[in-house]
Amino acid sequence: MARDSDNGSATSRASKAVAKHRKRGGGSVRRVVGLLALLPLAGRAPLYARLLWALVLDDRIPTSRKALLAGALGYVFLARDVVPDAIPILGGLDDIVVVAIAVDLFLDGVDEALLTEKLVELGIPRSAYDEDVARVRQLLPGPVRRTIRRLPQLLDVAGDAIRQTGVAPRLRHWIQREGSPA
Repeated sequence: MARDSDNGSATSRASKAVAKHRKRGGGSVRRVVGLLALLPLAGRAPLYARLLWALVLDDRIPTSRKALLAGALGYVFLARDVVPDAIPILGGLDDIVVVAIAVDLFLDGVDEALLTEKLVELGIPRSAYDEDVARVRQLLPGPVRRTIRRLPQLLDVAGDAIRQTGVAPRLRHWIQREGSPA
């Protein structure tokens, strides 16, 4: 009888291990299928570009949030990538992920009333916007999203520290002095 219990326990552990393995592998497959779900979003990309532009121009958006978008654009246009663009499919995928993370973080910091105001101005239905944002967020792994969400706060802290130390004018002076001909 004890033997059956041990065998059942071993079988149970094995089935849990298989289920865990399937769950891990399934996440990757779900992300690839999720990329296909972004195809309808591509048609609304010009609307979302106008939304982002309207938000960037708005003075009520913190500069640190705007810096996220600038950093993502810089990454896309720089010649150096984590995954070289010469590699088919994967070469462009890292750019898409960086932009998706930056846009997600940017929008995450926008006040709901301001976002609603801009959506109405541009004629974007709130339900379609929420659905599209949820689709994009499903593609980004949770741990990555949670870690990256701390970035704007770190940028604010770093900016405050630089302002308080007064190092920026000294650094600018040093750079100008080093760059000028002797």
